[in-house]
This record gives sequence, structure tokens and C-alpha cells, in this order.
Amino acid sequence: MRLIGSLAVLCLAAAGICASAAAQQPYPPPPPGYYPPPPGYYPPPPGYYPPPASYTPVPPQPYSDGPLPPLEVPGAAGTASDDRDITGGPVQPYDPYRQGAGAPPGYYPPPGAPQRTTAIEGLPPDEQPEQGPAKELPPQFHRQLVDYVTTEPAGTIIIDTAHTYLYLLRGGGKALRYGIGVGREGFTWSGTERISRMTEWPDWHPPKEMIERQPYLPRFMAGGDTNPLGARALYLGNTLYRIHGTNQPSTIGHFVSSGCIRLTNEDIEDLYSRVNLGTRVVVLPGADALSAQRAVAR
Repeated sequence: MRLIGSLAVLCLAAAGICASAAAQQPYPPPPPGYYPPPPGYYPPPPGYYPPPASYTPVPPQPYSDGPLPPLEVPGAAGTASDDRDITGGPVQPYDPYRQGAGAPPGYYPPPGAPQRTTAIEGLPPDEQPEQGPAKELPPQFHRQLVDYVTTEPAGTIIIDTAHTYLYLLRGGGKALRYGIGVGREGFTWSGTERISRMTEWPDWHPPKEMIERQPYLPRFMAGGDTNPLGARALYLGNTLYRIHGTNQPSTIGHFVSSGCIRLTNEDIEDLYSRVNLGTRVVVLPGADALSAQRAVAR
């Protein structure tokens, strides 16, 4: 027993000596700016990674119902994207009358709306694509080189609303003359604009003014043979007006549109190839405006 007690005393003494030596062991001072961890702090375990900083989403961009400029249309090669459909047009809310789409089960049109199953059926009579063999235009509305004396420079487009002709000035007193369809009574206009945009096989987005007059119109139609804008479109300044093709060539020579100028698809393709952005367009007054001017002169 006495031996065991002696051994215990020796062990305790040795432990005390080691603790004293450890306490006296010199350690390098902490680096500048070091602050000891707060009480209760435990270092992270191996493999721990701090959580990422809070994510702040980019605010959504305002929706645009208009088509994108050329060469900037996502999905233009026939693939859809987040904000564009496979036609390159803006993604639209579901429209049961969109081109090629039938009404969903249980859908009933609002009171007064015509019964239809596709966007084409929703077009007004003056925009419906013509069926059957193409009708021959009267000779005076065929594209032809004519004499035209004016002070406007070569390259200018002149719209003779009253006589339903479009002239592309060639210089030397000559012009290419095209037969056109123009605005019906109350929808003709006059003034000077410049071509601000040129599009092949344009999509059709009826403006809100037209939708208010004809609420049953489709809100969007992809470009194609049945589209009312036809094969090409020349947009005039910041207005709603365009010079474009048509799916109703027999309306050339008539007052039928809501103010736009229409040519046959063959003629608009020819005109499109001869003009550029910035081309000056002069729209002369229509027959009703000329009659009013003559009445005032009397």
C-alpha cells in the first residue's frame, strides 16, 4: 500500500512539472489585426463551405408586343427561346384563334364575336386570302416604266392615293409605276415619311386601334402566304403605316385598307429590292381631300 501511494505522489508531481513547463513555453504573437474568436465559437469541420451570398434576381424587362429588329430575333432560325416563339415573334398569351390553333375545350367566344377556329377565319373580308386561280390585274396596274415629271429627286417614292399608283422615281423624267390598294374613305392620309424598317415575310400584329374597331381580330399572325402583310413590308417612320404585300391581289386599284399601301407580292418584292432604309416617301392627298380642297378654293 505504501508503495502504491508513493507512485501516485510521483505521478502527480510529474504532471505538475509538465503543466508548468507548458505554461512557460513561448508562442509567437498573433498577427496584426487578429481578433480572438468569441466565446463558444467552434471552428468549422473539414470540407465545410460557407453558403453563397444572397441571390438578387434581375428585374423583368417590360413586355413588348412588337417584333424585334432584323438580325436580333432569337429563334429566327426556327427554334424557340424564352421570349420568342418558333416563328421569331414575341411569346403571346394563349389565343385560341392564333394561326393554326383551334378553340380549347369548353371555350366560347364573347357575345357578338363571329364563330371561327383559326386566325385566318377571324380576318375581315378585305384581309381574307383569296381562293382559287389568281385574277388578272387590269393592264394599267401592271408594273411599268412611265414618264413622270417632278421636282423630287431620283429614288423617291411617290404615292398617288387618288389614282392608286405608286411611283419609284428613276430620274430623267422616268419612274417605275406600280398599281396599289390604298385606304378606304376616312382612312387615307398624306405627308412625307422615310422608310425606317424593312422586313421579309413580316408577322402581323394588328394595332390596338384596329383591335378596338374589330375586337375579333387575331392578336398575332406569323408571316406567310395567308398573312395580310404579304411577302415584304416597308415601315414608314414611327407611324402605324406600311407599304406591304397582300394576300388579296384583286384589291389592287381599290380603296380598301386602314391606311396602309398594298401591292401584289411580286411587286412589293421588286420594290423592296430597289429601295433602302431612309428612302423618302411622299404620300399625296386622296380623292376626298382633293375634293375638299377644290371646294374651299371655290
